[in-house]
Amino acid sequence: IARGKTVYEANCMVCHGTDGNSAGGIPGLAGMSKAKMLGLINEFRSGAKPATIMHQLSKGYTDSQLDLIADYFASRTPVGGAK
Repeated sequence: IARGKTVYEANCMVCHGTDGNSAGGIPGLAGMSKAKMLGLINEFRSGAKPATIMHQLSKGYTDSQLDLIADYFASRTPVGGAK
């Protein structure tokens, strides 16, 4: 989880917020299951899910890095407390 947090803080935090709780119009990722997170990333990578920038960013990570990031998000609690 600590390694996933390091990758997240270096690359994702600006848009997706501290601990995965976004304050803006970008989705928060805290509490998202690993399976759902990896599914979405793969949709961005393949072009199946439209995006402004995630289709490009998602291709910049190894599968190992994405596993770490997904584990980190799954361990977080979304604002409001419910997962």
